[in-house]
Amino acid sequence: MSSEPVENYHSNKNRIFVRAIAGQYNLNEELARLRAMPRVRKAKDIKLVDGPQAYSRHYVEPKDGITQTFHLHLEEYGPGGKSQKHGHVNEAAFYILDGTGYEIHDGIRYDWKAGDVAIVHNNCVHQHFNASNTKPARALVIKTKPMYLFMNMLFQYQVEKRSTEPGPGGEGFVAREEEDDFNHSK
Repeated sequence: MSSEPVENYHSNKNRIFVRAIAGQYNLNEELARLRAMPRVRKAKDIKLVDGPQAYSRHYVEPKDGITQTFHLHLEEYGPGGKSQKHGHVNEAAFYILDGTGYEIHDGIRYDWKAGDVAIVHNNCVHQHFNASNTKPARALVIKTKPMYLFMNMLFQYQVEKRSTEPGPGGEGFVAREEEDDFNHSK
């Protein structure tokens, strides 16, 4: 018999993290609650926030209780704009509505243009950039954040805050808040 202590936990061990599910949960009540929620959210009722380089319009957030599995928001990057540099455990898909730009994920650059989809994988440090100094860029973002919240597996951290100064070429840019052309071709 060895006198060496047996180590049952180490940094390479696979682990499962699940929070306890306790309290009242009735499927019929939950379905009734969900069906009573709005089925259409009007963009005119949801204002863009942040800026002056990156703006967000959050259509569906976990706190709204409208859905159980996804978070949906619009991102607009002013000319020369960029997002904060950050990381989170949940995945995200960015459908590029207009403009050109790129992502930096864990130090690797990925270019995109209107019509592309940029995927942010779990646990990667990333940042979104508008490559144009003259035109804005927009992306519709879908995240699995609520599911991660439910499983108590959500963490987010900010490496670099959003800038409070306009990006190069973005001086005087005004986010397209009250537009009439929702084809995002401007």
